[in-house]
Amino acid sequence: MAPVESVPSAQASADDVRLIERFIERIWAEDGLADRTLEAYRRDLQQLARWLATRGRTLASAGRDDLSAYHGSQPVSVRSMARRQSAFRRFYAQLARDEGRREDPTLLMQRPRMPRGLPKALAEREIEALLVAPDITTPLGLRDRAMLELMYSSGLRVSELVDLPLAGLNTRQGVLRVTGKGGKDRLAPVGEEALARVEAYLRDARPLLAKGHGQPVALFLSRRGDAMSRQMFWTLVKRYAMQVGIPEKRVSPHVLRHSFATHLLNHGADLRALQMLLGHSALSTTQIYTLVAKEGLKRLHAQHHPRG
Repeated sequence: MAPVESVPSAQASADDVRLIERFIERIWAEDGLADRTLEAYRRDLQQLARWLATRGRTLASAGRDDLSAYHGSQPVSVRSMARRQSAFRRFYAQLARDEGRREDPTLLMQRPRMPRGLPKALAEREIEALLVAPDITTPLGLRDRAMLELMYSSGLRVSELVDLPLAGLNTRQGVLRVTGKGGKDRLAPVGEEALARVEAYLRDARPLLAKGHGQPVALFLSRRGDAMSRQMFWTLVKRYAMQVGIPEKRVSPHVLRHSFATHLLNHGADLRALQMLLGHSALSTTQIYTLVAKEGLKRLHAQHHPRG
């Protein structure tokens, strides 16, 4: 990836700041995008506005040549370019609607071609080793075992796991109420083993971690009694992976979720059921896991078939 050049330090105009905030408020109200997506869109537009200001231009007056010049002066990864263009397209589409006949400078913008990488999944024996790695004779070990089991059992995103409130778990019915991307809620089933580990954590570890910290809302607590962060969780996942001999490069922020999906498909799960479990809004997003499963079958055939 080419290094990102620094955006000039000129200030965005007051009108541009107003337009950006109006845009962010509207797409939040209309689409319910996640906070991280909204912040990324805001940052992309603010950087563009500051760059335009050095050329005596504003967001409202920018043309196709201005945007092309900006993209050429600010090289980023393909993924970042796709997000940046998404922000610009939506912003200028809204601006065109608001101002009637104004030309949309993004209409002929060439879309970057995103590489299609396959999600990384661990083998079932590797998952088993990872799940039993924590020392469950300690409160933190009980917590870590419960978090690992729950994430693999229910196919949660990392953010969904650490943001789970205590009230979101129904131990009697064995389900979670999960708030996913865009603030959309879904019910996720919890397997018997995961439920047993979570109940052990609630009984023997959480009261100790919460002691002296009032009544924390989060289900999973740090040693300080506050909610776990994504960084904390993935630090401990990498530590346990190294402990059981799984190379760090094979552990990614989504590895347990990817493994959950791949293993379900390998055992005959229906694709639409998997879509619901993962909380995907489009089936096409879920279908990539069929490619992972096919690749696994190909490797198995090549390894064990006499003419593989």
